[in-house]
Amino acid sequence: MSLIDRILDLAALPASDLPAPALAMARLSLFDWLVCGRAGTGEPLSGKLRQLAQAEAGTSTASVFGGAPAPARMAALVNGATSHALDYDDTHFGHVGHPSVAIFPAALATAEEVDASAQAVVEAFLVGAEASVRIGMALGAVHYNRGFHQTATAGAFGATIAAGKILGLTREEMRAAIGLCATRASGLKSQFGTMGKPYNAGIAASNGVECAKLAKLGFTSADDGLAGAQGFLPTHSDAPDAQAGWDRPPPETFLFEDIKYKLHACCHGTHAMIEALLTARRERPDLSLDGIESLHLRTNPRWLAVCDIKTPRTGLEVKFSYNWLAGMVLSGKDTARDDTYSDALAADPELGAFAGWITVEGDASLTDMQAQGLLKLADGTQLPIGHDLGRRLPEDELATGLRNKARALLGNGGEVLWQGLEGLATLSARDLGRHTGA
Repeated sequence: MSLIDRILDLAALPASDLPAPALAMARLSLFDWLVCGRAGTGEPLSGKLRQLAQAEAGTSTASVFGGAPAPARMAALVNGATSHALDYDDTHFGHVGHPSVAIFPAALATAEEVDASAQAVVEAFLVGAEASVRIGMALGAVHYNRGFHQTATAGAFGATIAAGKILGLTREEMRAAIGLCATRASGLKSQFGTMGKPYNAGIAASNGVECAKLAKLGFTSADDGLAGAQGFLPTHSDAPDAQAGWDRPPPETFLFEDIKYKLHACCHGTHAMIEALLTARRERPDLSLDGIESLHLRTNPRWLAVCDIKTPRTGLEVKFSYNWLAGMVLSGKDTARDDTYSDALAADPELGAFAGWITVEGDASLTDMQAQGLLKLADGTQLPIGHDLGRRLPEDELATGLRNKARALLGNGGEVLWQGLEGLATLSARDLGRHTGA
């Protein structure tokens, strides 16, 4: 079976076929996405995009984080970028992308426009997210390593499918929407460390709304814009594998269940190192920067082009710097609070001096979720460190971690939001939109 037919089958799955564990994770992702979006409203890029939204004409039917309602496509753009502004949202390592920030904005904006239910938003998101992971796996690591941002590329297809589910596209209309997305999807890793990275997520969400709505209007496109001749896969990957990830097809298996949540406000590629160093600090409470002679870190090679900024110039770039983050952890700075990552931190002389004692090496034997290394102390002690983010945590443990994160970002508003989503089955998409805090 071709990839496009597999994706169309996935897109056509009825709600009754969606597995309960995957839906449970999708509901956690909804909460986490809303938290990240509300917490990101004060970021400069969020304000600039709200200004852009206010300057555009159109029917304002969809909610915007921190601002007035806007047309669905523009709301998706603003909400996608705003919720990724802090780089604190979920990650799926099957393709190394952030599903929620690309797909929930498209699903919610479209659902508000047609007055769908909140449950329909979650179900459409889940199907779109699953499709984005599987398309991302088909593109392969070479796509990401070549410089494409999977959140924006594979994510745009997920956003298109989610919006198409909400609009009730037929199979042929969904095929057309996916084909249109193939000529629209874009996003480069060269934007990392700038406002362009969260903008990539907004672009994906906006593209999803646009492509789904055009398909609904009867707009035509290539029969197989995804994997056909000169389609997205063959033009955007040197080694596409249309069968990758399909040994366990849905509905029996949803790869989305392996979604990972951030409990540190920085690039997810650094989290295994952070957890390893936190473990070392718990085991050796006396650890301090002046007592460490060197740190040699091994990580998957793909992260070297993402989060190995040796000398960050801004607080935002610190989020992508192994060297700075290691010093922060070992000196007791709180990596969970976004306000820790200030421009002044990038100029911290103690962290700058310690960064010179750190070496980072790519190790292809490690997965994207693993980090290993060696701390050498001034007294001659050598401490091996390591952590694997791949261990799946129980749902209640995840919920507790996300609620704690929400309180750190939103104060009491985080718990109010959690309680407001407990009756999700009775809410409409417009009710859900009110939780954006607009």
